[in-house]
Amino acid sequence: MFIPAAQSAYRTLRKTQPRVRLNSLFKNGYSSKVEYKPIRSVLVANRGEIAIRVFRACTELGIKSVAVYSEQDKMHMHRQKADESYMVGKGLPPVEAYLNIPEVIRVCKENDVDAVHPGYGFLSERSDFAQAVIDAGLRFIGPSPEVVQKMGDKVAARVAAIEAGVPIVPGTDGPVTSKEEALEFCKKHGLPVIFKAAYGGGGRGMRVVRKMEDVEESFQRASSEAKAAFGNGAMFIEKFIERPRHIEVQLLGDKAGNVVHLYERDCSVQRRHQKVVEIAPAPRLPTEIRDKMTEAAVRLACHVGYENAGTVEFLCDESGNFYFIEVNARLQVEHTVTEEITGIDLVQSQIRIAEGMTLPELGYTQDNIVPRGYAIQCRVTTEDPANDFQPNTGRLEVFRSGEGMGIRLDSASAYAGAIISPYYDSLLVKVISHASDLQSSASKMNRALREFRIRGVKTNIPFLLNVLENQKFLHGVLDTYFIDEHPQLFKFKPSLNRAQKLLNYMGEVLVNGPQTPLATTLKPALVSPHVPEVPLVTEPPKGLREVLVCGGPEAFAKEVRNRKELLLMDTTFRDAHQSLLATRVRSHDLLKISPFVAHKFNNLYSLENWGGATFDVALRFLHECPWERLEEMRKRIPNIPFQMLLRGANAVGYTSYPDNVVYKFCELAVQTGMDIFRVFDSLNYLPNLILGMEAAGKAGGVVEAAISYTGDVSDPQRTKYDLKYYTNLADELVKAGTHVLCIKDMAGLLKPEAARLLITAIRDKHPDIPIHIHTHDTSGAGVASMLACANAGADVVDVAVDSMSGMTSQPSMGAIVASLQGTPLDTNVDLRTVSEYSAYWEQTRTLYAPFECTTTMRSGNADVYLNEIPGGQYTNLQFQAFSLGLGDFFEDVKKAYREANLLLGDIIKVTPSSKVVGDLAQFMVQNNLTADQVLERAEELSFPKSVVEYLQGSIGIPHGGFPEPLRSRVLKDMPRIEGRPGAELKDLDFAQLKKDLKESHTCITDRDVMSAALYPQVTNDYLNFRDTYGPVDKLDTRIFLTGPKVGEEFDVPLERGKTLSVKALAVSADLKPNGIREVFFELNGQLRAVHILDKEAVKEIHVHPKANKSNKSEVGAPMPGTVIDIRVQVGDKVEKGQPLVVLSAMKMEMVVQSPLAGVVKKLEIANGTKLEGDDLILVIE
Repeated sequence: MFIPAAQSAYRTLRKTQPRVRLNSLFKNGYSSKVEYKPIRSVLVANRGEIAIRVFRACTELGIKSVAVYSEQDKMHMHRQKADESYMVGKGLPPVEAYLNIPEVIRVCKENDVDAVHPGYGFLSERSDFAQAVIDAGLRFIGPSPEVVQKMGDKVAARVAAIEAGVPIVPGTDGPVTSKEEALEFCKKHGLPVIFKAAYGGGGRGMRVVRKMEDVEESFQRASSEAKAAFGNGAMFIEKFIERPRHIEVQLLGDKAGNVVHLYERDCSVQRRHQKVVEIAPAPRLPTEIRDKMTEAAVRLACHVGYENAGTVEFLCDESGNFYFIEVNARLQVEHTVTEEITGIDLVQSQIRIAEGMTLPELGYTQDNIVPRGYAIQCRVTTEDPANDFQPNTGRLEVFRSGEGMGIRLDSASAYAGAIISPYYDSLLVKVISHASDLQSSASKMNRALREFRIRGVKTNIPFLLNVLENQKFLHGVLDTYFIDEHPQLFKFKPSLNRAQKLLNYMGEVLVNGPQTPLATTLKPALVSPHVPEVPLVTEPPKGLREVLVCGGPEAFAKEVRNRKELLLMDTTFRDAHQSLLATRVRSHDLLKISPFVAHKFNNLYSLENWGGATFDVALRFLHECPWERLEEMRKRIPNIPFQMLLRGANAVGYTSYPDNVVYKFCELAVQTGMDIFRVFDSLNYLPNLILGMEAAGKAGGVVEAAISYTGDVSDPQRTKYDLKYYTNLADELVKAGTHVLCIKDMAGLLKPEAARLLITAIRDKHPDIPIHIHTHDTSGAGVASMLACANAGADVVDVAVDSMSGMTSQPSMGAIVASLQGTPLDTNVDLRTVSEYSAYWEQTRTLYAPFECTTTMRSGNADVYLNEIPGGQYTNLQFQAFSLGLGDFFEDVKKAYREANLLLGDIIKVTPSSKVVGDLAQFMVQNNLTADQVLERAEELSFPKSVVEYLQGSIGIPHGGFPEPLRSRVLKDMPRIEGRPGAELKDLDFAQLKKDLKESHTCITDRDVMSAALYPQVTNDYLNFRDTYGPVDKLDTRIFLTGPKVGEEFDVPLERGKTLSVKALAVSADLKPNGIREVFFELNGQLRAVHILDKEAVKEIHVHPKANKSNKSEVGAPMPGTVIDIRVQVGDKVEKGQPLVVLSAMKMEMVVQSPLAGVVKKLEIANGTKLEGDDLILVIE
C-alpha cells in the first residue's frame, strides 16, 4: 500500500533538524514523546539476497548502504551492490565470519555507520548482538535487545504467550542441552515430539521424533546443526501437533507502542521443517479464525512492548484451534508475499520506525491495511529434489530468469559464472507472484519458473512446478503433511539441458582429445556432404513393405518369389560400413540420406540397416542409442522393408542369453520398426538357429534363416562342407518354417561356379521359397558370383552403393544394375539415381578417414580363398593387429588365421566364431607359435578367453564336433556345456534390471533395459555418457570426432524447430589449480564457458578421487560438504544401512550410510576434509 501523504511527510521530516520531538497517541489513549533521528547510513550484518533487499530500500530512501563479507564471499554480488563493503572474519570459517560481533561493530565505528540491519539468520535473533550495537552508540533496526532475548528464548516466549492469553503447545520449561534430558521429557510426555533450536529458527536444528530409539541420535544431530547455525546447540522440546497448518502473522510495531498486523501467511508447504512455498493471505482460513489469530498476535506484541517488524507463528489444527509456536523477532524470508498483498515496504518501514516515525505517521493504521489478491513465494534452491534435496554446489554455467507481469525476483549471486559454495544456505532466488486469486497467482508462478534456465547446478524447480500443478495446492487445501503425502511431487521430468551438455562434450574433445578411439592418425575431411534433394512434402512411393504390412510375412515371401526382376538388398546402411569403416558410421549421416533412399529406391527388397556389430558399436563408440537410430530411420523410410542381422540365440551379442532375452529383443525390434530378421548361427548350430527363428516369428517379423557358407562346394576335395551339407541344412530350415532362405557368404568364398551349383541344388528342392544371397567382394569376384546366383534362381542379392562397395564390402550396386539392364532380370533401378546416391557416400566416407580400411588395405585380395577371413572381420582384424604392434606382421596374422581355423576344426567363421579364430591367430603370432606348438603345449598355454569358452561349448557345437585332443588339453577339468548353451539359463528379471538401472540413471526406458540385458557394462557406460554429454548424435561427424576449430561457427539441430547456433571461441591456456581448463563458446549469441578437467595435466596435480557410480563398493559423497564425523575405520565390519560418515554442507548435516554389508577396505577422508559431490569417501569389500 503506497500512501503519498505519509511519504511526503517523511521527506519533509528528513530535511529538518537532526532531532525532532513528535507526539504519538497510543491505542489505549495515552501519548508519549518519541524522538526522531534520521539515519544516514545502514550496515547490513548479513549476506545474499536479504542484504541486497535492504540495500535497495536504503537507496530508495537516500541512505548510504554498507556491506560486510567473508573471505569466501569476496566475489559475491551483495558486496558489489552496496555503496561500501568491508571484509570481516579474515581467517575464520565461512559462517563464523558473519557471527563475529566485534568485527561488525569495528566496521561500523570505523566507517561512520548510523544503524545496523541484521537481516535474517546469522545474528538476527541474537540479543547480545542487538545490545552490542546499541552499546556502540548505533541503532539496531529491529526490536529492543530485551525483546529479542525474550522472544528468542522459547521458554520465555511461552511464558509471555501464557501471560498474554495466547494458546500454547505443551513443551519444556527451559532449553535442553543434553540427550538425557531430551529422553526424560519424551518418556514423561510421550511421542511424537519436535526438537527445535532454542536460539534460532528457519528449520535449522529441527527434528520430529516418533520412535524412542531415535531420540538420542536425533537430538545430537539437531543440536549439532543448531550450534553450527546459531552458535548455541541448546534445544527446546514440545509436543508435535498432527496435521497442522503453519500460519504466521506479520506485525509492525513502533516506539510509541502502536502495533498493527499485516495479515497472515500460510507456510504449510515445507520439508524438513523448512518452508518451500509461502502464500499470503492463507487460503481457506475462516474469517473468525483469522481475526482471533491476528488479534492474539497483536496482543502478545503489545504485552512484550514489541517494536519494528516481527512475526508470530501458530499451528492451526483441523478443528480451527491454533497454538502459539514462537515469535521471529526479525524480518522473515517470506516477508515478500505480505509486501505484495498490502503494498507496504516492510524493510523501509523497519528503517523509518528505527528513525522514530510512528505507524500513524506512516499511514499504517489497521483500517488502512487491506489485503489485495494472493501472492506466492517459491524459494528456488540449489538442491536436488531427485536426490533427497541434497545441496548442490558448483558454478552457474547458465542463468536465465523468468520475469513478466506479476512476478518479482529477490536474488543475489544468480548470474552465469557465479559460484554456489557449500558454506551457506542453498537459496538461489526467491520468486514471488501476485494476482487477483490463488489460481492466477500460481499460473504466473508456473510460467515464470518454466522460463528459468539454470545450468551447472541442480535446483528444486522441477519439484516446485509439481507443487504448483497439484490440485490440492491450487485449491488451498494445505497442511504440513502436504509434501509427505504427495509422493507424485517427486516424480520429475528431468531437464534435458542439451545445449550445455553438448558444449561440455565439445570442450572435452578440445581439451582431452577424441572421445571415441580413432584407428589411425588421419583426420575427418573438412566437407559438408551434398544431400540430393527430394520432395519431402510428398509421401515416398509405395514399396514391398506395404505388402508385408497388409498381408504379413507369408504374403511378403510370396510376392518376392513372384517377382521376375532380380531384387536388391542395399547393405550401405550396415554391413558396407562395418566392412570398410569399422562400423563407425553414425546415425547423423545415415538419416541425412534416408529421405532420398525412401523416394528413389522404393523397389528394393530391403535395406540392411541394423543389428550385428552396429548395435554395440553405437553404444560403445558412437555414444548413441541403436533403438533411436532404428526408430528415426523408420520415420524417414516408411516404404522399404528393413532387415537386421540376428545372431540366433546370441541376439546381437557375442554370447548366449536366456531365451526370454532373445524373444523380448525381437519383440521390441519389431515395435521399433524392424521387418526382416536374417537369423544365423556362427556355427550353423541348428538349436541356436531355430531359437532365433522362433523369436523373430513370434514377434511378427519376416524370418530369413541364413546358412553361413564356408569351404567350396565346387571343389570335390573339400568334403566337410559339401553340397549335401548345405542342402540338408536348407531342408531343416524350410521345415522349421523360414519365410526366406539366405546363403550368408560372410568371407566372399562363393565362387561363380560354386554359386551356380549351390543355388541350383536348393532351388530344385525348394521351388517356392525365396532365396537371398549375401556375400563380400574381398576377392573381387563378387559381381560375377551374384550374377551367377541370379541366373541360377536366386531372388535377391546383396549390394552396396558404388562408393561403399568392393574389397571387404558387398559388390557394387551400379555394376549389378548395369549388368542386368535389358535382360529378364533387369532390376528396374535407375543408374543415374545410383550415381547420385554414390556421390553422397563418396563425400561422407571422407568424414570417417580415421577408420578408413584403405589405410591398410589397398585392394581386394584373392588370398581370402586361403585364409577365409570374413569381410566384416578383415579390416577390424587389420586395425587390431596395428594396435597390438603387429601391423608389419599382418601377412603372418592372415596365415595364422588359416592355421587357427584348422586347429579349431575348420569351423564356420562368422561373429562370434570368427572372433575365436582371430583371437587365436593373433595369440599365435604374438607368441611366435606354430599350429604344432599350440597343440603340443596346449596344457600349459594361457589361451584367449574366447578360445576357452568356445571349446567349453558356450556358443554351440560345431559341425563335426570339437577338435581333439586340443579340446581336452586346453580344458582339462573345466566344465563343458552340452547342447544349446542358453537352454539352461534362468530367465532374466527385466523388472529388477530396470529397477537397478533407475538407481544410477535418469529416464530409463524399456529400450535401455534391453540394451543392458545384452551389454550390461557397455550400456551402463553409454548411459553415464548420455547423462553427462547429452545427444552427441546431433553433432556433425567431424565435430563429434575431433571437435570444432577455434572460431568455427556451426548449427546443431536438436529437433524440429529447435536449432543451436554455436561458435567455438577459445581454450584457456592457463590451468586452474585443480587442473581445470576453461573453454569458451558463443551459444545463440550468448557467451558460454565450460570447465574441463585436463586429464594429462591433472596427473601432476593431486585431486581427490571420484567414486565409480557403477561400483557399489565405492561410497561417494552424496553432496558437497565437510566431513565432521567418521564412524568407521579400515578393517571394520559394516552392515547395509549402517552410518559411516557425517557430512555438513549449507548448515545441513547428512549421515552417509553403507550401501552394502562388508569390510571397510580403504578410507579416503579425514575429519575436516572438504568434499565435492561424488568424491570417494571409502571402499567396502
